[in-house]
Amino acid sequence: HATCVPEQAREAARKRLEEQGISVKAFAQKHDLHPSTVYAVLNGQKKCLRGEAHRAAVILGIKDGVITN
Repeated sequence: HATCVPEQAREAARKRLEEQGISVKAFAQKHDLHPSTVYAVLNGQKKCLRGEAHRAAVILGIKDGVITN
């Protein structure tokens, strides 16, 4: 699969959203991301190397990185 983010990290991010009672869609809207991108990151379908997937991974806390706007 495409991802360079470990399944453990993605699972932990899903759990954090669940614990906070936040849907993936609500998280995406709050951070000005496309829900489909956030789902793809959480499902390991994106490499999270650049652009919106990178931003989503960093905001979700599953990847170390810097976001420049």
